Amino acid sequence: MNTMNPSISAEADMQDQGPAIPVRENNPEDTVIEEGKTVGKPFAADPKFKLRNVSVSYGKDRAIKDISLDIGRNEVISFIGPSGCGKSTFLRCLNRMNDSIDICRVTGELLLDDEDIYHSKRDVVELRARVGMVFQKPNPFPKSIYDNVAYGPRIHGLANRKSDLDDIVENSLRKAGLWDEAKDRLDSIATGMSGGQQQRLCIARAIAVSPEVILMDEPCSALDPIATARVEELIAEMSESYTIVIVTHSMQQAARVSHRTAYFHLGHLVEVNETNKVFTSPEHQLTESYITGRFG
Repeated sequence: MNTMNPSISAEADMQDQGPAIPVRENNPEDTVIEEGKTVGKPFAADPKFKLRNVSVSYGKDRAIKDISLDIGRNEVISFIGPSGCGKSTFLRCLNRMNDSIDICRVTGELLLDDEDIYHSKRDVVELRARVGMVFQKPNPFPKSIYDNVAYGPRIHGLANRKSDLDDIVENSLRKAGLWDEAKDRLDSIATGMSGGQQQRLCIARAIAVSPEVILMDEPCSALDPIATARVEELIAEMSESYTIVIVTHSMQQAARVSHRTAYFHLGHLVEVNETNKVFTSPEHQLTESYITGRFG
């Protein structure tokens, strides 16, 4: 696990690696990017997801432009980039959350363990059990703590007896680092918990159905530093059992928790590399400009 915590000011002093594409000195956002071209290491030796030539359109507007990427098994990968760059849209492709948007069209090849997740006969409910999601704002159900965690196992038929369900709830809360805080109030309404506890409860709810992948869209943006640190510790622990994909605006968070970091810009996947390399010697001038604060 990468434990670096780079100083952004120090990154500004990094050696010039030479831009892959010329950048206007005063406005790097005007760079013309070659569609489908990503520098660094976008592919993995043991991919959980294989994503090839993926594009996403909302009507006539293209939000994602010919992206190819592997997401490795038991890897933590962070998606970073300016607001509106497409990173959350791309994340939502991985469990077909974009299906609920009528004008959204996804093209390309998206494989989970070499199975097409957009096949017409694909069971989307089963897919979302395998690929869970934790959202930006904690969204516990207005039910008890117990019923929040038990909800998924119940609807998927994962527990035939009350004792089995009890075990799933306890194990999920333990994995989310919440058991000691919640064990004496499992019947309490979940919305009465603190923000950090609610987010960990949502993580417990996601892992209760035994997913293989966990998607996190800005999971700490609404949390205080202490709660954020606890969630980041969980991410490190969970990476032993799950593939984890995180969208974050915090470059410090990406540096702390991820093995690889992917930089998005205006719908393009510009660079993917080991996190240490992205923050100390990026290969693309746009990546360097972003992490050193020239724009974004």
